[in-house]
Amino acid sequence: MRLLHVVPTYLPALRYGGPIRSVHALCRALAAQGHQAEVFTTNVDGPGNSDVPLERPVDLEGVKVTYFPSPALRRLYWSPAMGRALRERVASYDLVHVHAIYLWPTWMAARTARKRGVPYVISPRGMLVPELIRRKNRWVKEAWIRLIERPNLDHAAAIHTTSTVEARHLASFGWPLRRIVTVPHGVDDPPLLTAPTLSPDISAAIAGSPPILAFGRISWEKGLDRLLEALPRVPDARLVIAGDDGGHAATLAEKARLFRVEERVTIIARQVGGADKEALFGAAALFAMTSLSENFGLAAFEAMRRRLPVLTVPDVGMSEIVRQANAGAVVDPSPAGIAGGLGALLADRTASRAMGQRGYESVVADYGWDAIATRMAAVYRTAIEENRRA
Repeated sequence: MRLLHVVPTYLPALRYGGPIRSVHALCRALAAQGHQAEVFTTNVDGPGNSDVPLERPVDLEGVKVTYFPSPALRRLYWSPAMGRALRERVASYDLVHVHAIYLWPTWMAARTARKRGVPYVISPRGMLVPELIRRKNRWVKEAWIRLIERPNLDHAAAIHTTSTVEARHLASFGWPLRRIVTVPHGVDDPPLLTAPTLSPDISAAIAGSPPILAFGRISWEKGLDRLLEALPRVPDARLVIAGDDGGHAATLAEKARLFRVEERVTIIARQVGGADKEALFGAAALFAMTSLSENFGLAAFEAMRRRLPVLTVPDVGMSEIVRQANAGAVVDPSPAGIAGGLGALLADRTASRAMGQRGYESVVADYGWDAIATRMAAVYRTAIEENRRA
């Protein structure tokens, strides 16, 4: 199959979190299976631009990636050059996979595919959660959905969700969608590192007793204040929060002082990768993800791959995998519920290690990227065959 994936940002713009990695991993696995996987994206990387060639394909691990400039309206990733390329080339693909909503490239890709008679799949990537819509930019998002996004959603060959939690959120809107399919993320193996050199802030963070680790973009949606509010109830426990600052790190530092746990909390507000990332996972006693809403929770999946027990809440999509594998604790998102789960996992290290091992075995057996790509390819084939019969 010849597949075009359209995503607003891509490698090396890692500041945008897990979707950047997961879309590339899916495309890489599809390419390894013999499919022609191509990507249209922008060169936007925060206030600047990624140092990449523009408007010509770049090979990234077998994936052809074309970066387009966004000269204005960068928060929407507006790119006239991408628009021209889509209009000229989209009809040459068997299917278009659109990742994210509310943004110009993904709207344009779905709209152009529909006009050219090419089937397309939309992955909302957790952006269609009623509670999050109500909490931030409600009127703008509701207007965008009603006036712009609904035709794309209604005519999509499938809407792809990564968990039953996300699928339930989507179904709650009551829209007459053609099909909702659930295929989870996969997970990469940890990198092989020899004689790693750690950054000073990482070395300081892992010194002492094994901490609770929360890893990922630091933003309000991640519910990190829930961990801080629970921490006074878990004496002597340390918490390390690490990841790109989504504008929330200073607020968390203030809340740590408010809850009088600042001496037990370390916040590393920057991109953390390579040896530094592996050192954090390797030193942790457990991984915690207490997001207000998370369509999946890739960082928690990475923790399972590294044999860490995971504490999470029902609002996180991959909590169902933690529960099924008995790989940690799925707790009520209240301070008491989170504190109780943390305390239990920290108190019985033998049981926690066994949970970590079960999580590892589950991930390796069922969630490698090759298996996930096979499942997504089946979704694509169904969409293509139905489009040909229509």
